[in-house]
Amino acid sequence: MAMQNLLIEDMTVSPLKESMFVRPLSLEFKMNGRRRKWDMIKVHDSVVIVIFNVTRQVLVFVKQFRPAIYFSSVPDQDKQNGKIDVSKYPPSLGITLEFCAGIVDKSKSLAETAKEEVLEECGYDVPVENLHKFKTARAGVSTEGTHQTFFYVEVTDSMKVNQGGGLVDEGEVIEVVEMSIPEVQAYAEDTDNMSPPGFLFGLLWFLKNKLPKC
Repeated sequence: MAMQNLLIEDMTVSPLKESMFVRPLSLEFKMNGRRRKWDMIKVHDSVVIVIFNVTRQVLVFVKQFRPAIYFSSVPDQDKQNGKIDVSKYPPSLGITLEFCAGIVDKSKSLAETAKEEVLEECGYDVPVENLHKFKTARAGVSTEGTHQTFFYVEVTDSMKVNQGGGLVDEGEVIEVVEMSIPEVQAYAEDTDNMSPPGFLFGLLWFLKNKLPKC
């Protein structure tokens, strides 16, 4: 589905009571003899996959609507009484460009989880052994502290078995996006874009370590 056709309606805001994905916590401790309290969120670890199509020399990304980005883009005065006036603000305010990624919430290895995400989101069936781990870092160090593991995989057009787009039965709406090397370089140099820091790290890693070999 193309993101320009995305329709957002009837958005409300309420306190979090129960979630399968996020659990707010407070830590209390002493540091250098002084009592401290730190609010945090317990979330799942994740995998990120940098996908390069060697057939056409393009990087493969995904676009999707991120509610938290949309929420933070709406001024506070238009988030009153638990209701957001979506008629004033287009869905594009919450659409991000990212690498294929997913949470680690099953009894599978990280590489197997990455393989599953590549198939579901981008439509490529890649062998597990083709996925090369190149970095594990900490995400959201002030509020989460989870592990985020990066993989790199090269694909060909012959490995494309479906159109991707995520799991429709779970409500996922994902657009697969391909960008040429010049487009990627221009995006990396842009001073303002709709992508998370992990995406920019993966992009710069590719340009430094893989581009010279392409």
